Parts: sequence; C-alpha cells; structure tokens
Amino acid sequence: MRSFVRRAGRITSGQTKAFEALGTQFLLPSQERTIDLIAAFAYPESAEGQFDAKRRPVVLEIGFGMGEATAHIAAGLPDVNFLCCEVHEPGVGALLKRIGEQNLRNIRICAHDAVEVIDHMLPLQSLDGVHIFFPDPWHKARHNKRRLIQPPLVAKLAARLKPGGYLHCATDWQPYAEQMLEVLAAEPLLNNRALQSHPELQGYAPKPHYRPLTKFENRGLKLGHGVWDLVFERV
Repeated sequence: MRSFVRRAGRITSGQTKAFEALGTQFLLPSQERTIDLIAAFAYPESAEGQFDAKRRPVVLEIGFGMGEATAHIAAGLPDVNFLCCEVHEPGVGALLKRIGEQNLRNIRICAHDAVEVIDHMLPLQSLDGVHIFFPDPWHKARHNKRRLIQPPLVAKLAARLKPGGYLHCATDWQPYAEQMLEVLAAEPLLNNRALQSHPELQGYAPKPHYRPLTKFENRGLKLGHGVWDLVFERV
C-alpha cells in the first residue's frame, strides 16, 4: 500500500531558498521508530534557547498539495500542531515558504510516504485528528483501486486516533465521496457524527469552519461542481 504516486515538478528559486533556510527546523526525517511528538514540535522561544515544548493536540495531514489550506488552518489554530506528509517536492517547498512568510511554528513536514510514516513513526492513539483533503480521485474505473481511502489505510488511521479524535476527508468527485462514505462507515472504530447532527446530508458533513475555501475549490463551485466533507469520530 502506498499513499501517493510521485510526480516530478519544478522547484522555484523561492522554494529552494525556503528549503535552505527552514528545512532543518521544519522537515522531519523519516525513521523506523516512533516519534516523540512533543520534541518534534519544540521551538526556541527566546535567544537564550528556551524551548516551548508543550503537549498540544496533533493533527496528521496527508497530501497537502501546495500547502495553501494547510498554512491557513495552522494560522487559525495556533494551539494545534500539524504533522504534514507530502512527497511532491515543489509542494513541500511552497509550504516551507508559507511557513517563513507567515511565521508559523506549529507545522512539521515529513516528505515521505504517509503509509510508512503511520506504520513506523506514529504510536497507537497518538493523534487528535487526521485531514485528507482532495486526494487524487483516479476517475477511471480500472484505476479506482489506486484511491487512497481504502479499508486498510482507514484501519491504520483509526487505530492511531485517540478516542474522540476525528478523521476529516473532503473531495470534489461524487463517486469518490460515495466510496469514502462506504469505507469509513464500515470501520468499527469510527462513528459518523453527522448522521445525528445533520441527517439531511445523508452521512456527509457541513464544511468545518477551519477548512478554507481555496481558489481551486471556489472556481469549481462557480462551475456547479459539488464538494463533499466527511467527518468521522474515533469511538
């Protein structure tokens, strides 16, 4: 199982500078042992080297693209730490650039396959949330098996959520939304809280306040395309 298909891309000079200036602090190397999430997000608070190493909620994001939504959410939720997985190098560089421009301190990036990060680095019940926004829908029927949201991955994620933690997926492709709903509903450790709070949405959830309306999504909505959010809670 892999969480991605690697695509080549061009790195801009600004992204290259962000790698050089910020990579040491904000990029986490992959490793085959569990990560200390408090130490990973520690950051010097002063010139004397005093570190802010508080225990804060941790949200895993899988596949952040160019990091626009990620930076927006992290800026709006400064008391939440975001561990973000992305293998597209220009996207990693773009998010590092946003981190520098917006002076964000609550993001760490693992430029590695998310499945291996989950398997090796994240202990059971260590996460407060998971975000998977607009994963590749693999439109053709013969490619549907390559979609990210499949029972084995969902089981891994559910096991790493704390009770009361949440898994939030979003897609603008209705057939994929229907598959997501079916797969998530079949996971015994997850509960669809929208069924009680918003029964009129038939299992889907209203867009949570923290997820921004990106330029890409807004363009699609103007063209009449739908967007489906799914928010499940760990029991």
